[in-house]
Amino acid sequence: MELLQLEYFRTVARLEHMTEAAELLHVTQSSLSKTIQRLEEDLGVSLFDRSRSGRRLRLNEIGRSFLRRVERALFELEEGKREIVDLTSADNGTLALAVNTAYMLPDILHQFRVKRPQVQFHVQQLVTHEMEIQIKKGEVDFCLSSPPILGSELECDIVLQEQIYVIVPTTHRFVNRERVRLSELKEERFVSLKKGYGIRDLMDSYCEQAGFVPENAYEGDEPATLSPLVQAGLGISFIPRSALQFRPLENVVFLQIEDPICIREVGLSRHQSRYLTSAAKEFRQVIMEHFQRIAYSG
Repeated sequence: MELLQLEYFRTVARLEHMTEAAELLHVTQSSLSKTIQRLEEDLGVSLFDRSRSGRRLRLNEIGRSFLRRVERALFELEEGKREIVDLTSADNGTLALAVNTAYMLPDILHQFRVKRPQVQFHVQQLVTHEMEIQIKKGEVDFCLSSPPILGSELECDIVLQEQIYVIVPTTHRFVNRERVRLSELKEERFVSLKKGYGIRDLMDSYCEQAGFVPENAYEGDEPATLSPLVQAGLGISFIPRSALQFRPLENVVFLQIEDPICIREVGLSRHQSRYLTSAAKEFRQVIMEHFQRIAYSG
């Protein structure tokens, strides 16, 4: 059994399509097919159920069991490479992040790059379930998210607990108020992120408890678009308190929500088995100190 066979098998198993896997691996389909066949011959079993064309595959029960072992073995080898790189070139390397709270990143990255200017970043903004897949596969160093990504194989620091506010345009009937009960918003129209984003799913749950389902005039995947749409009068929106500190808003009024007070948590998650480089340790420390300052200033 060869390492290349295992790497090819992992790709084919994830895609369950020989042509797509060959394109991703930059090899010919015939070469890839022969490699998978040799692996099955070495194991003495078939790992896939094949279509007549042989291009479309389905992992069988044995294949699914073997894939879990292969992913674990390749993960450990990749972590070994990361550890060697870290020990031989501590000032370099790349940190992979997944976030759904991107507005927090500029200050954090600036603070870190003052200390480690050579470290490169790969950042993805994802919805919650995509982040969970990435972190549990060990494909990112950290997830900075709300809600926090949790799991038995994960470590998670709750770095922030904060209130959710509602922002309304200056022409709104509540403009002279400081706070509002959540149930008072049931007749309003909202501008919101799509389902799957942390604050959208959280506030949908709070609204359900308050006895209504929000009517959305707009659903998007870019948080920065929401405030201008509120300013334009399209609807009102929920916003975490920290976002008000990061982005001062004009021509809108923000109101505290009571009955219930709506709270969200921001978590920093990582896979327990993923090697924590010196750069990753320092980045985690920068994040912890950053949110401590936010909590203190609040």
